Amino acid sequence: MSRHQHRHHPDRTDPRRDGSEGSGRGGGSAATRRLAVVLVLTASYALAEVVGGLLSNSLALLADAGHMLTDIVALALALLAAWSARRPPDATRTYGYQRVEILAALFNGVVLIVIALFIVLEAWERLRTPPEVEYGLMAAVAAGGLAINLAGAWILGGQRHGLNVRAAYLHVLGDLLGSVGALTAALLIGLFGWYWADPAASVVIAGIIIFNSVRLVLESVNVLLEGAPSHVKTREVRDCLSRTPGVCDVHDLHLWSLGGESPLLSAHLVLDHSVPAERVLRGATDAVRERFGITHSTLQIEPPDYNIIQDLTRS
Repeated sequence: MSRHQHRHHPDRTDPRRDGSEGSGRGGGSAATRRLAVVLVLTASYALAEVVGGLLSNSLALLADAGHMLTDIVALALALLAAWSARRPPDATRTYGYQRVEILAALFNGVVLIVIALFIVLEAWERLRTPPEVEYGLMAAVAAGGLAINLAGAWILGGQRHGLNVRAAYLHVLGDLLGSVGALTAALLIGLFGWYWADPAASVVIAGIIIFNSVRLVLESVNVLLEGAPSHVKTREVRDCLSRTPGVCDVHDLHLWSLGGESPLLSAHLVLDHSVPAERVLRGATDAVRERFGITHSTLQIEPPDYNIIQDLTRS
């Protein structure tokens, strides 16, 4: 009674073929290599940050050091997730393992928020009674950390499209801002004796980290809840399909993504028989691909009386 047709482009949407960021062999391998380099750079300076923060009694420096230590775990997790996402689909996971990257991004975002909150609590105590800080050592260590973090941010700067890599980038960016804040606080202490500048810089750094991390967590949750990608509007996709010659109605439309970037689409198209079904299917598929970049679509074709026949069959 009904006619079901599905139009896919597996050769275009297979992440191991298109080289998309964080998934394909080309983009995925490049992202993995960059993450590995940043991990080595971060780990190489983490100990110096911890020792320098303890010796100088600087909260801003310790905050940056603590964040850098968590970056080692976060970057290692991001590497593991990037590797897992490149594994091919199997019989039980037909979409592959791209969601591992989203789980890693969600975990990293939550960890960043927790760390930032601890920094704010400690900064509040220090703002009430600012301790003395060895600003010379603080400035030297912060300058070294700034150089390392600038290198890490530059390395990941062109690889921020996937949520997982964005999470790693936010970790590095937080470290960079921490180094800038610590260096600025050291200069203020050295020039004016403003010891309160150290915890004040920590609060500013924590606020920036929380703002970016909350956005990352919300985006990750949206992907896990099968929400529509933020850059694709469901109403616009529906209107585009409705304007396809031969289509008189669109229902059961669903938009989602696996890794937060490339959208997937499924929808039912009711035909008016003015255009052959194959031409409608081809036109609708081409339209959403060209306008929205949706290269993986599953479209079900239905005649105008499909719902009536289904109701009669059920009764």
